[in-house]
Amino acid sequence: MVGKLKAAIDEGTAIALAAARLALKNEILVETIAGDASFETERFVPNARKVLSGLAKEAERDASRLKRLGRKAWAKYSQSDGTHDYRDRDVRNLRRRRKQSAGVAAALRAVAGDKAEVNDLVEQAREAAWDDVRANIDRRLRVEGMRPDSDPDYEKMRDARMQALMMVDLQNLKAQVAARARVNS
Repeated sequence: MVGKLKAAIDEGTAIALAAARLALKNEILVETIAGDASFETERFVPNARKVLSGLAKEAERDASRLKRLGRKAWAKYSQSDGTHDYRDRDVRNLRRRRKQSAGVAAALRAVAGDKAEVNDLVEQAREAAWDDVRANIDRRLRVEGMRPDSDPDYEKMRDARMQALMMVDLQNLKAQVAARARVNS
């Protein structure tokens, strides 16, 4: 049973770390791209710890809730009225789930307290952010740099592209030229 418990805690921790990495990745994208700031690991470390702490608190609340449910279910032998109406036969499962949640919380607190682990998490989030940026640039280059011979819908969509060019792109270009002329005058 100990091996199964450890495996469940490891899996729960991996899921929580993936959620933390996603939150940090999004923060990195917003700060560096939208906020036009440079990436510095130390700048994101406090938030990484905050995210890990929040996830640990969530797991601890879950463990407390499961403990209350187990106490409430103890010595109840009647038929349950629904999915979350626990009975005595559910106490063992609730106890196992409580231990798993408490284990995940402890693991997340350990990660949050380890500078190398936190820096590694921030670095993984940075790599994930860069992968998103790289994929977006690649996607845009494929679409915008597509040659007519590699696009099966080229002829069908040509008229729409030409209209967009005249109505949007050329109008924007005209406005930019006019704005530059006013600034230079």
